[in-house]
Amino acid sequence: MNDQAPRGKTQIFFASTLYGAATLAAALDADCFEPATRRVLLVSNNATTPETTPSLDSMPGFDRLRGRFDDVLSWNETISPFHPGGWVPRQDDAPLWERHLRLLWDLGDDAVELVVESIQVQPALALAQLFPGAPIDVYADGLMSYGPTRNKLDPLVGTRIRRLLHLDLVPGLRPLLLTEFGVEPEIVPTEVFTRVLADLARAADTADLPDLESPALLLGQYMSSLGILTSEEEERLHVTMVRSAARLGHTSVVFKPHPTAPARWSRMLEKEAGELGVELTVLDSPLLAEVLYQRMRPAIVIGCFSTALLTASALYGLPVARTGTALLLERLAPYQNSNRVPVTIVDALLPEVTDPAAVRDWEPSTAERNAADDGLTGLLKAVGYAMQAQIYPDLRPAAERYLSTGLDAHTWRYFKRRRLTSLALPGAIPSQLAFLPRNATVRRMARRARAVQRRIARKKAAIAKSGKKAAFG
Repeated sequence: MNDQAPRGKTQIFFASTLYGAATLAAALDADCFEPATRRVLLVSNNATTPETTPSLDSMPGFDRLRGRFDDVLSWNETISPFHPGGWVPRQDDAPLWERHLRLLWDLGDDAVELVVESIQVQPALALAQLFPGAPIDVYADGLMSYGPTRNKLDPLVGTRIRRLLHLDLVPGLRPLLLTEFGVEPEIVPTEVFTRVLADLARAADTADLPDLESPALLLGQYMSSLGILTSEEEERLHVTMVRSAARLGHTSVVFKPHPTAPARWSRMLEKEAGELGVELTVLDSPLLAEVLYQRMRPAIVIGCFSTALLTASALYGLPVARTGTALLLERLAPYQNSNRVPVTIVDALLPEVTDPAAVRDWEPSTAERNAADDGLTGLLKAVGYAMQAQIYPDLRPAAERYLSTGLDAHTWRYFKRRRLTSLALPGAIPSQLAFLPRNATVRRMARRARAVQRRIARKKAAIAKSGKKAAFG
């Protein structure tokens, strides 16, 4: 007779944003997870200075999500004083850390299941390494799920991933993320997610929101912090949004800055709006854009490449427009920059705000039709292969097929000739010379030329070094 109690199961849900926590809540409401003895929400504040930035569990509306979890724990407190984005456990210390966490979080000998975001980077990757026997589900709440995995994952982590839960932000488009491990995507039902967002909107304190009728909503992104644009360039980008909104006939504009954006941007926008005769409201509250969609019902949403542009279109049927994507496609470096796919999707699907005719003719259903078209799928396979050729070698035929037939004056913006050349892909050199990369003799001569150049460089360095020694002798 076995008197041993059955082993429990604890599911640990890892989140760093309120939007991510809302995605998890919707997945739970939709019964995307098997029953568990205990469900823990592990909160991480990944801001550059977490001490001055509110954590998601202190944001308006979180109480509406709290009841789906048995406990809420802090990753920042667990690894203090280290920062979640930079701390990596030493491999030899992983068993000690697991024992420590089981004691600290009262896990006992429960079987642990992990549900994380952004598995390819810290802090999610650290958590996966600390529980080496735990199966993993990954959830994606943004457009990056349609792109390649940004880093090559350790097979000890990648082979434990069972599925990718994602929102259907671009209907008809299949995520590429984690497909190198055969991970199947699973959609979190849109209607369930919007119900969760509606609950957040009802709970949010919107007393300070302006009483405006269908204003233009501008979404700020702090791209200068990522080194993509300078602060001045990003200021000009936001000014372009205000000017374009005015050109489209909007007299009321609401600007939602990025939470970490400097206040001086709003001053510059106020000056521009005053000169244009536009009523500008700058929101300081950390409300989700989706709450604003429901409370304000904007006439148009204007942004750069924010995921919120696609939620406005796909989930709420709002008109949207983009700006700055052409500049970003040029500036993103290296080519493997993980923001490239979100920028590409927004650029390919949404109208440019400086083209009033395109904005007026565009409808939310336009993006869905474009996404269902094989053109976008082919484009993203080609971009994905060019970004991560070593991780996705099976995509090469699709990339060659698209580049052989789909390159034109518009689609060239999504590629770099230097990158295509390094991968010997179509478009790297003029078509009349396309045979050269495949010619064995040419490749052999090129290798010899590079070897000669290296020998010459070494000799020059040796001569310079000997001359320097003589000068000081």
